[in-house]
Amino acid sequence: MSKTVTSDGRKKDTRDKIELGGLIVKAGLRFEKRALLLGALIDLQKRLKSDDTERTRLTAIGAEAFGNEGE
Repeated sequence: MSKTVTSDGRKKDTRDKIELGGLIVKAGLRFEKRALLLGALIDLQKRLKSDDTERTRLTAIGAEAFGNEGE
C-alpha cells in the first residue's frame, strides 16, 4: 500500500513538472538560460507578494494566452 501511495505521488510530481516546463515553452522562453528563468521567477514571486494589481494583470495575460489556444 505504501509503495502505491509513493508511486502515485511521484507520478503526480512528475506530471506537475512536465506541465510547468510546458509553460516555459509556451511563453517562448525555451532557449533562455536557466539562471535567467529562475531569477525572473524569484523576482516575480517577490512582486506578487506585495502587489495584487500585478497578480491580476499577469493572470489576465495568461488567461488570454490559454484562450487563444482553446485551453
